Amino acid sequence: MKTLFAPAFFILTLVAAVMPLLAHHSWPINNDKLVTVKGTVIEFKWANPHPMMTLEVQASDGKMEKWEVGGPALNRMEANGWTRTTVKPGDVITGTGYQFADGQKIIRLERIIMPDGKEMRLYGR
Repeated sequence: MKTLFAPAFFILTLVAAVMPLLAHHSWPINNDKLVTVKGTVIEFKWANPHPMMTLEVQASDGKMEKWEVGGPALNRMEANGWTRTTVKPGDVITGTGYQFADGQKIIRLERIIMPDGKEMRLYGR
């Protein structure tokens, strides 16, 4: 019995350690079409699992809409030159990425154009 207990315990421990890695979700986006929004940054949350910006965007009908736009984990963004002060409330940016497939005003950003015209990538492509 003891000879089976140690390998079984090891396997269960290994599975338990791997499960959080498998639990990470992917963005439920429509990969068929890039979407571009231009708006004023209302808030920039620099936190895992995805740093997110809230933008106030003028829709085609003239009404103002709030969009949530974000990128990968902090370490990936930092590897692409991002910091917690890259964008600030009041900045007007243009973001391009993939919108949630269910139509929510949420975009997984690929890149943004900063107020000074500089392009910032989020995924290093």
